[in-house]
Amino acid sequence: MNTLDEMILHFMQDIYYAERQIMKALPKMAKAAQSAELKQAFLTHREETQGQIERLQQAFEAMGKRAKGVTCEAINGLIEECEELLEEATEPSPVRDAGLVACAQAVEHYEIARYGSLVAWTKAKGLTEVATLLQQTLDEEKKTDTLLSKLGNADLNKQAAKAA
Repeated sequence: MNTLDEMILHFMQDIYYAERQIMKALPKMAKAAQSAELKQAFLTHREETQGQIERLQQAFEAMGKRAKGVTCEAINGLIEECEELLEEATEPSPVRDAGLVACAQAVEHYEIARYGSLVAWTKAKGLTEVATLLQQTLDEEKKTDTLLSKLGNADLNKQAAKAA
């Protein structure tokens, strides 16, 4: 990756792969959640993620590139951590829900970092249409992160503390 164009393409391929893996993980997370609000947050974000994948496809198209992913070890690791949590916290509980929130926020923070860089770079390159598409997704990721913080801090963390 010797040019910003190459970096943009690589990061878009990385996040494209990541979003597709997240699509697979979210139903498992929703099923594992005890809290109805957390379960709904995961299902709602799965719907948003489908739209994010479609926007990424539009962004690739706007750049004259085919939408394809490259393996993202970071997202694989974050999802693996969530799977480990579910293997170790076998029973539905507020503690497991607090762990699910933490896992989901780790994923959101990764996405926010990637989309933030991509928006900055595409703006710098004058790729206005691509930047606009990516900004929409960045805004959704930040909104989801805020919702997860609210769910955790409002109730789940307190319940988990009492259960410990």
